Amino acid sequence: MRRQVLFFLIFAFSSAGGQVTYSIPEEMSKGSLVGNIAQDLAIEVKRLKSGKARIYTEDNAEYIELNRDRGVLLVKERIDREALCAQTTPCALHLQITLEDPIEFYTVTVEINDINDNAPSFKKEEMKFRISESAVIGAKFVLERAMDLDVGMNGLQSYSLKPTDNFHLKLHSQQDGSKKVEMVLQKHLDREAQDHLSLMLTAVDGGDPQLSGTMRVEISVLDVNDNAPVFTQEIYKVSITETAPKATILCTVSALDADVGLNGNVLYSITNTLDDVSLLFKIEEDTGVVSLIGNLDYEKAQTYEIHVQASDEGGLTDSCKIIVDVTDTNDNHPSINIMSKTNSVSENTRPGTVVTIFNVQDPDSGENGKITCDINDGMPFLMKTTSKKFFSLVTDSDLDRERSSEYNITVTCSDEGVPSLSSSITLTLQISDVNDNAPVFERSLYEAYIVENNTPGLSILTVKATDADWNQNARVSYILEDSSVNGVPVSSYVSVSADSGIIHAVRSFDYEQIKDFQFLVKAQDGGSPPLSSNVTVKIRIQDQNDNPPQVLYPVQTGGSVVAEMVPRSADVGYLVTKVVAVDVDSGQNAWLSYKLQKATDRALFEVGLQNGEIRTIRQVNDKDTVKQRLTVIVEDNGQPSRSATVIVNVAVADSFPEVLSEFTDLIHDKEYNDNLTFYLVLALAVVSFLFITCVVVIISVKIYRWRQSRILYQSNLPVIPYYPPRYSDTLGTGTLQHVYNYEVCRTTDSRKSDCKFGRAGSQNVLIMDPSSTGTMQRIQSEKSILDEPDSPLEVRLQHYFL
Repeated sequence: MRRQVLFFLIFAFSSAGGQVTYSIPEEMSKGSLVGNIAQDLAIEVKRLKSGKARIYTEDNAEYIELNRDRGVLLVKERIDREALCAQTTPCALHLQITLEDPIEFYTVTVEINDINDNAPSFKKEEMKFRISESAVIGAKFVLERAMDLDVGMNGLQSYSLKPTDNFHLKLHSQQDGSKKVEMVLQKHLDREAQDHLSLMLTAVDGGDPQLSGTMRVEISVLDVNDNAPVFTQEIYKVSITETAPKATILCTVSALDADVGLNGNVLYSITNTLDDVSLLFKIEEDTGVVSLIGNLDYEKAQTYEIHVQASDEGGLTDSCKIIVDVTDTNDNHPSINIMSKTNSVSENTRPGTVVTIFNVQDPDSGENGKITCDINDGMPFLMKTTSKKFFSLVTDSDLDRERSSEYNITVTCSDEGVPSLSSSITLTLQISDVNDNAPVFERSLYEAYIVENNTPGLSILTVKATDADWNQNARVSYILEDSSVNGVPVSSYVSVSADSGIIHAVRSFDYEQIKDFQFLVKAQDGGSPPLSSNVTVKIRIQDQNDNPPQVLYPVQTGGSVVAEMVPRSADVGYLVTKVVAVDVDSGQNAWLSYKLQKATDRALFEVGLQNGEIRTIRQVNDKDTVKQRLTVIVEDNGQPSRSATVIVNVAVADSFPEVLSEFTDLIHDKEYNDNLTFYLVLALAVVSFLFITCVVVIISVKIYRWRQSRILYQSNLPVIPYYPPRYSDTLGTGTLQHVYNYEVCRTTDSRKSDCKFGRAGSQNVLIMDPSSTGTMQRIQSEKSILDEPDSPLEVRLQHYFL
């Protein structure tokens, strides 16, 4: 049989008067949504949390749970309508939702709708009848009724019997809503023609799709039994207490059959199928004695109907009904449930204030279910009845916390049965004080450290103040007092959480700008009027390694190259130069170390780890190249460390011509960019009429020079080399005598014909032009080479020529 589960959810609610009703189908999966109780009752979700909302049910069945975070009702356990309500309709769960501070409660009804999840079924797979062929037209044979746990349209709707040659069905409605099924003879049986009939009884419900159940009806045709049993009464009435023990005899039914012999032998049976009658009662098959075999409970059912069938050997039957009335006994203690309560009240609470609301249930009836509640003597409280099953505990006189700060109240509820049954619970109620204490900080001074470059919003520290008062009077709020730091409001530096006292950084701090600052935080309670106290908070900024080292010497310039000169006669430990760097950080973040990262010849130089001094580590020899390029890395001691690199050019040579020839190639690479920068600056400066005039003059000069060069180029005159007076080469070494001067013919561009002549000097700093041929002369000591703006290269020598 197919079982179809309907996945639908019907929300039908009414929120008038604090009540809401939902309608859901049975068999919903765990966690399914029942309804948005917060929205339907117009309660904020945070109110559900602060009020400690909870669900109370009368029978303590936990089918529905409340999700306070979302404000919704969810299915906690699978709901089987048939197990919950059986045939009772409508089937509903009655819930109460309670809130605290202030006390509120709401009524929620969840109707459980039936789904067609049960097919009609028969207790027996087949029924057998032995019918005499003398049975008259219209003879009735009671068939077993089908059982369908569903209700309404999903319940049992109709029967059909096939084939219908000899019998047809007749249904009789019963007081309990069920139908009595009878098979009526409509055509005489002929044993000689057919001694056995096989029929199929089908029960169909009204679901969509329809579900059905079948039972075979086997009929054996007999002779001559033409009288059916007849009960002496159609209805028997019996009364029994709910505490009656098992085996108690209710009554004895009797049916008479006019036939004799086996045809007059009557057998009795109970035919109830839709309820639990067969589990509570039994009948002796031969005597018709009906007795109790189960436990009765007046609170579950007050009346039972027992359907008894009498049948003879010929298959003729009759039926009667036994009505059993169950009487109540006082067998249930009152059940006290706290709907809402207050754990503490202020000592200035007025008399008549509601402290706790109780719901008292007693499933007994009549006097057995009437409840009265009292509290122990000597208490300034009083019990009041608010409705039939609800009681409230209220203050009866003025409270004095100095006299008593706590009350243990025992509530006793008794019924009026004989003997009387009672239940009791004990409540503990705290009496709170008025606001007579100011908040007190845990420390007289708070001091915290924070590393610079922090992220805004970072938690620095937490200030904590306590208040000896209770509840709202002890609820401390933290406020940042108005003040200024370096002329700026302190609120632009820090903020304080009013609830937790956590102090957050509003901005990112820079140790290089501010080392520390202090401010006041006020703690204020929630009393009326509020009381407060102040505490000083001092914040110290800790340095972070956020600045890399800065190299002060040697200066790295884009227009010229500085080279340190080392003579080839330099000994081990010869001081070439010193790298000077600084770090604006403090502490170990500013401790610098120097390392040689790359070098043309690592075996020749070393760098002092702490002082940055570059010294030779071996004797300089003739095989060492003139041009040495050292890359020095300067690192601080921070975590992680930061670094800077500097390139030091060293010339290993004893003479200027040797140095000049090695560094000429390096200069040519930068020549074009230097001239480009010059023209760009010139173009930006001259923006007036003078600029146009200068351009015209320059163009005219260029044309003239081009014509002159073309004339010289086309001439066939021989080139005669020129030597300065008294020029000589001593022993072929290229060294000039001390009395000679060097003339340096220089040009700012190899493509130009203009020349500039340097003058003799005595200093050890040389200027090398990109277009020079290698001839150089000393610069006068009165004028530094740095005074000439068009010098693209500086070579600093560490010794003097002799």
